[in-house]
Amino acid sequence: MTTPQTDWKTRLGVRFTVDGNETRIHLAQSFVPTFGTSAEPLHSIERTHVGVVTTPQSLTFTLSVTAAGSATADLTALALKGDPFDLVLLEQDGNDWSFSTIVMKQCYITSAAPGSATISGAPVATFSGFALGAAVTDNANATTKAPPGSPL
Repeated sequence: MTTPQTDWKTRLGVRFTVDGNETRIHLAQSFVPTFGTSAEPLHSIERTHVGVVTTPQSLTFTLSVTAAGSATADLTALALKGDPFDLVLLEQDGNDWSFSTIVMKQCYITSAAPGSATISGAPVATFSGFALGAAVTDNANATTKAPPGSPL
């Protein structure tokens, strides 16, 4: 049995891609991808749990970026235009993380808050949205896609 490392040395990075053009987000404060799944047991008068009823997965994200550099302006423009893009969380340096990449495909921003001015330091912009697909690759190169069987 392997003991998990408590000395985290990995640096994660975030980038987004629009029409094949990749932009690295240098000052990402946080990126929270959320994969919501729902399943309920299907009951019968004669037995319980004879099947399962599932609903479509919910693939959402929240991204906070220091509003310095072009990434915040580019993401705000994507939000205002309603253009789709791909969003990737990846291991930039190190190898402590459980994943190689988490990719949110065909993302749309539903909320953009560019941030307020502060006395010291740059403001932080927060973006929230959803994705039509996702792919998670672990550090052994096994990839799982959502929705299952998705061509994305």
